[in-house]
Amino acid sequence: MADHLSGYRGKDSVRWPQPTLRNRLLEAMTPEDLTLIAPHLRAVELNLRDVVIAPGLPAASCFFVEEGVVSVATMDRPARIELGLVGREGLVGAMPVLLGDGRSPYAHIVQMPGRGLAIPSQALRAAVARSASLQCLLLAYVQAQALQLAESIYAQAALNLDARLARWLLMCQDRVSGDAIALTHEFLSIMLGVQRAGVTLALQGLEGAGLIRARRKRIEILDRGGLEALTEGSYGVAEAAYTRLVEGDRAEAGSEGFRPPPAA
Repeated sequence: MADHLSGYRGKDSVRWPQPTLRNRLLEAMTPEDLTLIAPHLRAVELNLRDVVIAPGLPAASCFFVEEGVVSVATMDRPARIELGLVGREGLVGAMPVLLGDGRSPYAHIVQMPGRGLAIPSQALRAAVARSASLQCLLLAYVQAQALQLAESIYAQAALNLDARLARWLLMCQDRVSGDAIALTHEFLSIMLGVQRAGVTLALQGLEGAGLIRARRKRIEILDRGGLEALTEGSYGVAEAAYTRLVEGDRAEAGSEGFRPPPAA
């Protein structure tokens, strides 16, 4: 696993060049707030298995994800457990940087490669200190992220394996384009907190029910509604909160909801 740890810059880090917004938090910002942070943004590649924020170390940068998925997981413990996901809807490092001392006990690991916009944590804090509207937006996102964590704890404690897998697949699909998801059995075993044999059995169960089609390192969602029904309400709480808190009036005016639109 490639450990960039604190100070992560990724491959080919460059000043943010594009005028088109591909991250939904950035899209939700006022022009004035975006102007505050734009000079500090750097485009970075998010490479598979990169640790962008290491547990216990200061988070030098936060990351607005544009493509790909970063997971929040336990490391260096008897069991590696997936706690949350961040994709194009979010900001990696929001909780530790905006609420605490800039450290997290959990690893933030790239599980689906892509790209993002890095911002020094100090610059982000300074921008938040200057703008009440930016502070409100990012804290609203943190609230939605906290709800996602709470639902993950509930699912791990109360739901069976098939229900937990259904929830994670829905969360992953929310953060990619289309119905096909590139997932390894290793990542799925961390998500579910089981051995790979358990992953195989769970995939077979969902495939037998006609909900997914599983291929090597690729899962196609066939029946999203059926997967949602399996989750027993553990999927949808954090997602609805994100739409309400972060997108606000845009969501009421006819946004597609939490799930990002297909990439251009």
